[in-house]
Amino acid sequence: MNRTELASLLKVDIKTLKNWEKDKPDLVRFINLGLQTDKTLEETKKLLEKLEELEEKSSSGKFQFK
Repeated sequence: MNRTELASLLKVDIKTLKNWEKDKPDLVRFINLGLQTDKTLEETKKLLEKLEELEEKSSSGKFQFK
């Protein structure tokens, strides 16, 4: 995600974001960590759904090895 996209997501001006990067680098780091955590949680949720689908297929006898 570039600066413009991040500023838009946070609903702040790009100049504000640049000032945060200069004056409050920890704030920007925490924002980025939070966004990475959200992405990881979404990916984990999708993998869990796939695993549940496989479990359902295996318990119903519909699972076939290829």
